[in-house]
Amino acid sequence: HPDRRAWHRAQAAAGPDESVAAELEASAERARSRGGLAATAAFLERAAELTVDPAVQADRAVTAARAKYQAGDRAAAAALLARAVAGPPDDRRTAMIQLLEGQMAFASERSGDGPRLLLETARRLEPLDAALARDTYLDAITAALYAGRFASAGGLSEVAAAARDAPAAAALPRPADMLLDGLSRLYTEGYRAGVPLVRKATTAFQNAELGVEDALRWLYIACHSAHDIWDDDGWQALSARYVQLARETGALSLLPIALSVRIGMHLHAGEFAAASALVEEIDTITAATGDTLPAYGALAVAGWRGRPDEAAALAPAVLDVVAARGEGMGLTLVQHSLSVLHNGLGNFGEALAAAEVGTASPHETGFANWALPELVEAAAGVGDRLRARRALDRLAELTGPSGTEWSLGIEARCRALLTDGLAAEDHHREAIDRLGRSRGAVASARAHLMYGEWLRRQDRHGDARTQLRLAHDRFTAIGAEAFADRTRDELTAIGDRVDPRPAPAASRAELTPQERTIARRARDGRTNPEIGAELFLSARTVEWHLRKVYLKLGITRRRELRSALPAEP
Repeated sequence: HPDRRAWHRAQAAAGPDESVAAELEASAERARSRGGLAATAAFLERAAELTVDPAVQADRAVTAARAKYQAGDRAAAAALLARAVAGPPDDRRTAMIQLLEGQMAFASERSGDGPRLLLETARRLEPLDAALARDTYLDAITAALYAGRFASAGGLSEVAAAARDAPAAAALPRPADMLLDGLSRLYTEGYRAGVPLVRKATTAFQNAELGVEDALRWLYIACHSAHDIWDDDGWQALSARYVQLARETGALSLLPIALSVRIGMHLHAGEFAAASALVEEIDTITAATGDTLPAYGALAVAGWRGRPDEAAALAPAVLDVVAARGEGMGLTLVQHSLSVLHNGLGNFGEALAAAEVGTASPHETGFANWALPELVEAAAGVGDRLRARRALDRLAELTGPSGTEWSLGIEARCRALLTDGLAAEDHHREAIDRLGRSRGAVASARAHLMYGEWLRRQDRHGDARTQLRLAHDRFTAIGAEAFADRTRDELTAIGDRVDPRPAPAASRAELTPQERTIARRARDGRTNPEIGAELFLSARTVEWHLRKVYLKLGITRRRELRSALPAEP
């Protein structure tokens, strides 16, 4: 077995040995092709240690550092970078070191530094390697989106302008080339100019056979770009692929980010239980790797579920970490989640305050875009039609060029709130029709709620009851508790009695978060070793947890989990 032979020779080596180092490098390539990042990193780290030539050793140290970072070992990656820095001077290697430093700054304790580092590196690479320079500009755009208002230098406008002037792509552009061209146009010339190019790029990402390295590098920004142009079909396909690949390859530094992207998709689709399960998985991974990721997912789930106590407990701590790390997109995510929460509760003044902060930095796209309809609803709720109209005008600049059922449905729903007379009904019906054809289950239910509220104000109580009953049933099934309660209040106002939300079953409420996660995986057919591999537990520990689950649920065997713990919608 060539890889085992190479590893044993490496362990037996008494000192530097280029033949062994070359064997290890070949083994690393085979491990990479199989998607084994941890093995790739181990082979490359040892190869660097056994390399004789100082320049080659430094080059291998950079490659090993990248693999270590992707596998979730930031400390080892930093140590290998330090070894590479100590190598002989080389312009290309220096640029590669700066590139990895910029990538590691992204979504770390110093996210605000990422755009500057990556923009400088891209400019340095232009005369050395045009294709790599283009890739680095795309990394810089990703980092600038993430840092948002907290970028220490090299904000999104500057980065996008520089990327637009980057060397042209090859005759047959890759999906990453197409995305760079599209995003640089989108963020410099607006949605009407950029959306067609971005949509072409995200479609190419869905159809292309990407290598592991390219897929791990680009699927985050491809997912973000899909939901940025209101393409929830692309968001669904790309986020599912991103999570699967990060899991299969053991990319532990990227898996929490992939899961966070997927949590947003699940919330949009009304799959709250699935979103909660991924929040628990992120907690497990970050505990194993020692990474610190703000509780974005947990806060978003609390906001969409309509649980003010949970959100109030989470928000201050998350905001403190966001400011310290320099993550503007994180700040916008928090404020968007709070605006959803308070609109659901009918606290329109508080929703307005949160949405104002969430929409203050348009370059924190995605969440800043989605906060605009929350701002329209909240401003209309407090009677500030001028502020609502301004937000709608901003929203239409995004939704119109995007042209999806999701985007046009959201725009129609907002227009209905600001239209007088019976013309409002056409907008309400359009919103229901369009959002019903999108993946936005919560957005669709909210369209029925707003139509029902309008019908009640028109004293059309029979029609209002139909819409409100439908909305209430959907909110209840989804688990959107605040919106369900708001809908029930509307039904009560027209004399329709609705039973209060049932409390969760005692048996399920007793399960700890980890027990629920393990029970769901066992119910869905995973074996104990498979569950343990995903959650960093031994198969014996999984079995121990399952015995406790059986006892709490009053069952005796695995097959009974299907009835005792039904699959969530």
